[in-house]
Amino acid sequence: MGRPRAVSFDFNGTLSQDEPVLCEIFVELFAEHGRPLSAQEYFDELAGLSDPEIVRTWLGRDHPDVDEVIEERIRRYRAAVADGSSVPEDIRAAVRYAAERVPLALVSGAARAEIEPVLKAAGIPHLFSAIVAAEDVPNGKPQPDGYLRALTLLDGDLAAGDVLVFEDTEAGVAAAKGAGMQCFAVLGTLAPERLAQADEIVERIDVPLMERLLG
Repeated sequence: MGRPRAVSFDFNGTLSQDEPVLCEIFVELFAEHGRPLSAQEYFDELAGLSDPEIVRTWLGRDHPDVDEVIEERIRRYRAAVADGSSVPEDIRAAVRYAAERVPLALVSGAARAEIEPVLKAAGIPHLFSAIVAAEDVPNGKPQPDGYLRALTLLDGDLAAGDVLVFEDTEAGVAAAKGAGMQCFAVLGTLAPERLAQADEIVERIDVPLMERLLG
């Protein structure tokens, strides 16, 4: 693998260590709307999909409460982690290190209203040249739309293969690889065997990893 010329991060479960928070919120919401969800079902079937796709997949695309559930999901998430506490200092340091060397993007299936308060509280929003949220593309992960959109926003003469993506789910890995990008999968959300399509699997995002890749 050549030295990356840009780096893109997934948000939930990758930059923001929040998948247990997300799971708890969806479990509560779906129970309230008559379609109970277990934690096992969340991680087996839904983790990594965009928020709208999670709601439509579980409640049904024609369910009358889809928009209401998405809005409530955003409200509860912001109440839980808008203080930036879900972004550990070692990840913040890794992002700062990478931003000094290459342009950074963030590509997420979450809404911009969820992403921006967390990045701001963590002190890192200015480090990203491009942020692509759920509402910015017609198709969420595992489709590659978000990563292809990020490539155009990063501008310059970058090719897809110049970009290294960090993801934590198989849907995210599929999206990055479908866009023609390199992809490292981060352990923590799913079992390693579900991340096998990634170019490499790593235990964590930290400065030593960035030194190896970009130093």
